[in-house]
Amino acid sequence: MEKVRIGFFGVGGMAEYHMKTLQQIEDAAITAVCDLNKARASEMANQFGAKTYETLEEMLDAGVIDALYICTPPFVREGIEEAAAARGIHLLSEKPIGLQMAEVRRKEQIIRESGIIHSSGYCLRYLDTVQQAKQYLADKQVDMVLAYRIGGMPDVGWWRLMDRSGGQLVEQSTHQVDLVRYLAGEFDFVEANYAQRHIQRNYPEATVYDVGIVSFGLRSGALGTISNTSLSRHVGRGDVEFFGHDFYVSVSGMTLRIVDDTQDITVTSEMDFYLEQNRAFVAAVKSGRQELVLGDYSEAAVTLEVTLAANESAEAKRRIVIPAV
Repeated sequence: MEKVRIGFFGVGGMAEYHMKTLQQIEDAAITAVCDLNKARASEMANQFGAKTYETLEEMLDAGVIDALYICTPPFVREGIEEAAAARGIHLLSEKPIGLQMAEVRRKEQIIRESGIIHSSGYCLRYLDTVQQAKQYLADKQVDMVLAYRIGGMPDVGWWRLMDRSGGQLVEQSTHQVDLVRYLAGEFDFVEANYAQRHIQRNYPEATVYDVGIVSFGLRSGALGTISNTSLSRHVGRGDVEFFGHDFYVSVSGMTLRIVDDTQDITVTSEMDFYLEQNRAFVAAVKSGRQELVLGDYSEAAVTLEVTLAANESAEAKRRIVIPAV
């Protein structure tokens, strides 16, 4: 193929950013968009030179796309991946990829059996600083992990409902969970405590928590915590810290710090990680090389399972063991 023709299902802010980065990739062409908000779909189509379609099926059957970006909220995922896979259309599914684990595992099997290229929205894996951290930690024994996702609340109504967003850990802090997995290994168990401290003063209908603490163990034996809140208006953090007996590694946004007996270095990335993610996906589709994708649908499923297990733990008030894949 000369260029990878790309369609978008869901054209909100996340999709728009993907589109802007795809414009910088010579081998990519945005050819189709579909969204329940027809005015927004027309706006994006006009801005990026694409054609609008009334339904997903119409867009998939038009013969104008090689790959599909799914940028809908997690509660709007019914039948999308399966429909694309059945037509041999490659996929990038934004995170989180769903809210029901059994349904996600069913989709995963269909995707893998179809042979299509598949990617997910875990864009932080593509940072050069994250790759440097991964290389450094490869032969290290991590003993403790501290992770944080602290900030404000997205201004969309569906985000405030657990059955639509899954809450902050599933919808936002999932990036920190994924970095823990990517850099330190798989989760063994989670124990979570959630609370509504402020949210219902402004949003009485809200069912999500606004403060959450998750304690966890990794299969390696390391222990850790993830602290997340959506009520912090003035201070934000998106960090993961790794401690060993003779080293410290911090991934704080775009900045990496490594401290050990011989060095104390700080590196700040200037990379557009969304651009790198999209460049890798386009190259994978064009070449047929799945290994170019750093976070595929199956990886996203494992990360989702950890976050959903934390939700289960908070509700059941007990430790939840993560099944081995």
